[in-house]
Amino acid sequence: MQVTETLSEGLKREIKIVVPAKDMESRMNERLIDAKDKVRLNGFRPGKVPMTHMRKIYGKSIMAELVNEMINEKPTEILSERGEKSATRPQITMTEDESEANEILDAKADFEFSMSYEVIPKFEVKDVSKIKIERQVVAISDDEVEEQVNRVADSARTYETKKGKAADGDRVTMDYLGKVDGEPFEGGADNDSNLVIGSGSFIPGFEEQLVGLKAGDEKTITVKFPEDYQAAHLAGKEAIFEVTVKEVAKPGDLVIDDELAKTLGLESAERLREVVREQIEGQYGQYTRQKIKRQILDALDEQYKIDTPEGLLEVEFNNIWGQISADLEQNGKTFEDEDTTEEAAREDYRKLAERRVRLGLVLSQIGEKAEISATDEEMQRAVYDQVRQYPGQEKEIMEYFQQTPDAVAQLRAPIFEEKVIDHIIGEADVTDKTVSKEELMADDEEEAKVEKKPAKKKATPKKKAAPKKKADAE
Repeated sequence: MQVTETLSEGLKREIKIVVPAKDMESRMNERLIDAKDKVRLNGFRPGKVPMTHMRKIYGKSIMAELVNEMINEKPTEILSERGEKSATRPQITMTEDESEANEILDAKADFEFSMSYEVIPKFEVKDVSKIKIERQVVAISDDEVEEQVNRVADSARTYETKKGKAADGDRVTMDYLGKVDGEPFEGGADNDSNLVIGSGSFIPGFEEQLVGLKAGDEKTITVKFPEDYQAAHLAGKEAIFEVTVKEVAKPGDLVIDDELAKTLGLESAERLREVVREQIEGQYGQYTRQKIKRQILDALDEQYKIDTPEGLLEVEFNNIWGQISADLEQNGKTFEDEDTTEEAAREDYRKLAERRVRLGLVLSQIGEKAEISATDEEMQRAVYDQVRQYPGQEKEIMEYFQQTPDAVAQLRAPIFEEKVIDHIIGEADVTDKTVSKEELMADDEEEAKVEKKPAKKKATPKKKAAPKKKADAE
């Protein structure tokens, strides 16, 4: 077999492989000899079928098997011998001429094919201990814990039906139907809906108009969706809700004691406060980690100026662009609505895709050098987490992962990345800084610039509080 490099340009490579016809014929004959004692043909005793007859009947099919084996196995062998890693699956090209193909299958012509690919760039992994990280932490006060405990207690508060008019703090049970421009809209209707007046759960101006109503009352409530409402097709529009009040209930006393804790599955009020503090710590911890991860990736972005394989870049860009396009369409917006143009957006997102690919390669090399990998237990847990998201379809989802290696690989990637980040944090120069929760959760300008893409939003008559935006890890 002759292996010749025909292209070496940047990360692009092309290799031509020529397998002489005599070698292919020799391999075919070996297969025929092996099959001779196994085949059963009418008119011939076992093991007595002439080789010429064997070749006539099975020759081409065996040669086709050999060709497939060559194009499946040789690229891996060649890459290993060259000490290279292909960024994507090598592209194989071979003759499409039927007469030439028949010559190869008849062992009358050399088998030639080419493999084109891009190599993973080689670079030296630098000392991660030189990376400086500022770890922002929030000191959680007893007042903040107590405030959250009060919210928990309020959510578990009992209500007692009352006669008379609804007042601030009362719970109203109602049926409602919302219309915009005279037409009902998706998510604008509900039956037996509970709303605590003053909770701020509905569109501004809605709850106040419930004050003074009593069970059995009907009222038409007119409100206007905020200009920045999450569902673009409803933003700024006037809506009319036909409301029927079914019950008015007054709140019971707000009591924080062991009995409340037990209704929540905890043994005491003290344990309730401990759990609440742990939850707050966990919430802040997520923001802290994301900001640390952002610092790490920014530092690596500065340290490593390596070429990125075009194939990986195109895949990443297409994934991002597909999401962006879908988000805009779903929200009925254009790039102009986002204060940009399609051309400028493409340029920005291509830069983001290039950064993600480059950092992915860097993290992969760091992890490989540190001998980091996702364990079987971690992978099993990740699969089970996915399965639990589809109640009633557990068997089908499990079979999907068992039969789809690429899907499992997609689960492995984020596990590996987070373990590499943990490794870097453990080696880096980390300094703690106590900050306020507002500072911890604030978006910086660079983050807004990097993650400048519209978020998916659903139409609903309820006013959803916009979640604080975590620091983008990319």
